[in-house]
Amino acid sequence: MISKKNNMIRNSFTFLATIILFFDGYGQKKELVDLVNKKPNIIFIYADDLGYGDLGIYDSQGIKTPNIDKLAIGGIKFTDAYATSATCTPSRYGLLTGSYPWRNAKAKILPGTAPLLIDTLQMTIPKMLRANGYDTGIVGKWHLGLGTGNVDWNNHISPGPNEVGFDYSFIMAATQDRVPTVYIRNGNVVGLDPKDPIEVSYKTNFDGEPTALSNPEMLKMKWHHGHNQSIVNGIPRIGFMKGGASAKWVDEDMADTFLEEAKNYISSHKKAPFFLYYALQQPHVPRTPSPRFVGASGLGPRGDVIVEADWCVGQLMEELEAQGLLENTLIVLSSDNGPVLNDGYYDDAVEKLGNHKPAGLLRGGKYSLFDGGTRVPFITYWDGTIQPGVSDAVVCQVDLLASLAKLVGSNETNYGDSQNLLNEFVGNSKEGRKTLVLEANSKTLIRQGDWIMIPPYKGASKINTEVNIEMGADDDYQLYNTKEDISQKNNLAKKFPKKLKELRDSFEKIRGVDYGNVSELKLQ
Repeated sequence: MISKKNNMIRNSFTFLATIILFFDGYGQKKELVDLVNKKPNIIFIYADDLGYGDLGIYDSQGIKTPNIDKLAIGGIKFTDAYATSATCTPSRYGLLTGSYPWRNAKAKILPGTAPLLIDTLQMTIPKMLRANGYDTGIVGKWHLGLGTGNVDWNNHISPGPNEVGFDYSFIMAATQDRVPTVYIRNGNVVGLDPKDPIEVSYKTNFDGEPTALSNPEMLKMKWHHGHNQSIVNGIPRIGFMKGGASAKWVDEDMADTFLEEAKNYISSHKKAPFFLYYALQQPHVPRTPSPRFVGASGLGPRGDVIVEADWCVGQLMEELEAQGLLENTLIVLSSDNGPVLNDGYYDDAVEKLGNHKPAGLLRGGKYSLFDGGTRVPFITYWDGTIQPGVSDAVVCQVDLLASLAKLVGSNETNYGDSQNLLNEFVGNSKEGRKTLVLEANSKTLIRQGDWIMIPPYKGASKINTEVNIEMGADDDYQLYNTKEDISQKNNLAKKFPKKLKELRDSFEKIRGVDYGNVSELKLQ
């Protein structure tokens, strides 16, 4: 009897296991059939310096963002998502290439005259998607270099976005606070008068050209640090520029200009699968909201441009709905790094902050090794396909390349540091990444599970006094349990030496013996 009973129990468990495997296999089959074969349109909405606590859905204490909140409520809000870097150029490099930016020694904040950072032979998201039947476009901020180092702004500029996978590009070369202050469409400056050629330098000014130092009476925005060279539209910039008067942008119109370009791209490519990288300029400095949004937040220009960006997202969603594309479009919204208040201009970002906390409960911000530098808002939305929810899976922007490759059925096999987290991004799994190496200003750290280890950086600055942000560097090891201590207040390095060694060993394995070009790093 006992043997017979055991057989019955064994058979029951076998049947149950078969049912579980069947449904698990069905789940995998559903992913391949229902997702991969759809080849949805894909849109990245990439904000600039938007913090973890800047959105209503992420418990913003002072800024209302109803359109982005609606996106998150209808999709997946990730609470443990990362950019690859605490600054813009490296994080954009990681996003598009699927490669950790610290592997490229040149992946630092670039001037407007820098050569193209991405090798034209390198795999990128647009290149992969184009090989799989997609039209690809970028609208907005680029900041990954152009040309080979000696750009002639008055002729066709190459290589650039079009040479690394984008069929269409409408960009600004670097940032809104850097020259040249012109739009570039498919490698050509928009609206340029050949009789008024553009000259750009990041070393010396051009004879007779006013600067913030020589002509402060021309300014409508006061600089705090670094932004005291050429003046365009009454705003002092980084770098020197001469000529190109008819091509210069109007700062207050920039959000509308990029939005219209994005909408036009969508409407003109609705018959084929497309990828649009919509790179917002907000809330990066100089913060110049359209007059329609001045005073909208009550927190000064920084709050106002976040409200403006939220409106842009709403307008983009309305365009998708009007074109009948909403149910066939995967949208990913995130930010290139954490927040900063005073980043070169006096614009009341500090004075009008009130109770608002741009980084939320996170420590640090832009430029910082602490989580406030790289842990960012991250939302995925696909109407009718992604079920609404909240995910605490550890994901990173570097993983979008491999994940989208899986989605579109790419035959490519080498995606560098990018991992296939498609199940996480569409809400089928909360497993996430096990290990992640992040960087801030050429310094790196490791997150493994719930633990973060920041190695010692001898003699590094602990506070960036210009922007008033903790940089996260210290002479000793730092170890934090981010699940129990999201604000990274309790350094547990001495309390948990075995855990410290575990993360250190993992860090050394990934970074190598010499840890790249980080001269200040010294493991003891």
